[in-house]
Amino acid sequence: MEKIRCGWCEKDDLYRKYHDEEWGRPVYDDETLFEFLILESFQAGLSWYTILSKRENFRSAFDHFDYKKVAAYSEKKIEELMNNPGIIRNRLKILAAVTNAQRFIEIQKEFGSFSNYIWNFTGGKPIDNSPQTLADVPATTEISDLISKELKKRGFKFVGSTVIYAHMQATGMVNDHIKNCFTRK
Repeated sequence: MEKIRCGWCEKDDLYRKYHDEEWGRPVYDDETLFEFLILESFQAGLSWYTILSKRENFRSAFDHFDYKKVAAYSEKKIEELMNNPGIIRNRLKILAAVTNAQRFIEIQKEFGSFSNYIWNFTGGKPIDNSPQTLADVPATTEISDLISKELKKRGFKFVGSTVIYAHMQATGMVNDHIKNCFTRK
């Protein structure tokens, strides 16, 4: 019997694997939360598939998403990233990754972990939207609006409400798997 999945992931095996094994699964560790924050901020204005297909290149280029290393990137490292054809070479997004790593560390110091901070917006538990179809899945919500606003106040870049909602979906803060998707069982 064939698995029923959310329709957006049927492009190829890479997308199906991501959907089946990661998307919508609650993530509480700071390292993975940072990875998705970086990836989602680079995705702004592009397709998620583009980012996902370059994920390993990003991982290598950004020191395996080690936020302490990213926070300390020099101008030389930024130029190296700008010349890396395996990633999205957008100076503003690269600079945002450095800034966001620095702000990420500040939040860790204030709240004990970034996870404590970000999950507080949902009471520490995933929000299950139980969409019937993909058309029922929003691009933003009041909570993503609030998180975006709060992160921007703290100096984060490329964290608009749509980016934040995608981050919430990727890290399981919200479960937007459609009702008939096999992952719900």
